[in-house]
Amino acid sequence: MRKPSLFLALLLTLLMVAGVVALRYWAAEHIGYQDADPPLGMPVSGPPDHRFLFLSPWQTASIPRALRFDLPMGTEHGALVYNAQLFWDMNEKRGGHHTGDDLNGIGGMDTDFGDPVYATADGLVIYTGIPSPGWGKVLIIAHKATDGRTLHSMYAHLNTIDVTRGSIVARGTIVATVGTANGHYPAHLHFEMHASDGIDIGGGYASAQLTHLNPSGTVIALRNTAADDLSPSPLVRMLAEDKY
Repeated sequence: MRKPSLFLALLLTLLMVAGVVALRYWAAEHIGYQDADPPLGMPVSGPPDHRFLFLSPWQTASIPRALRFDLPMGTEHGALVYNAQLFWDMNEKRGGHHTGDDLNGIGGMDTDFGDPVYATADGLVIYTGIPSPGWGKVLIIAHKATDGRTLHSMYAHLNTIDVTRGSIVARGTIVATVGTANGHYPAHLHFEMHASDGIDIGGGYASAQLTHLNPSGTVIALRNTAADDLSPSPLVRMLAEDKY
């Protein structure tokens, strides 16, 4: 009685293997496969759009711990800048609340065009691109806060982006320059902070706060040092010496 049972088990195993192989070939022909390294190819046509992606466990583990936050414009410590449009101000013309802070140099209008934009904290660059004409060039950096949260800082309407996706950057590093979104607005930096595990680029105005945080309030809350402490991030030296 055992021999037929062994034969049947072997036959079923072979049929299962043949089915898996056949399914793989069929899927490769009708669905298509992607290599393991490239990001997901969404949308279906055109280049991959990283706005659709959540961070992988490897990316999340690569985010450096941000011991301190500073404002991203004026100087690397946030001086000589004013907030022209506060976070969550209601804009009736736009039909929603402002999702970030609009930071300007103290000269106003286009006097800050091309001024440096600094990384608000140690982090991992997770997005660089132009999500829409109204946003212009956008940069997003992921940070691991001391309280364990994954936070994202977003810098928009940029003239140039001076870092690449996947780079580790230190607080105070020049990562971009102030722009106008290709002439859509007077020069300023639209600065957002998010509590999120995925890349979240919505509109500049919204009815629900969702992942948005008060940018300036979050930076102040996570500064973790005296207001007159101008010391650079230790990560600057580590990156310069290739020790990170």
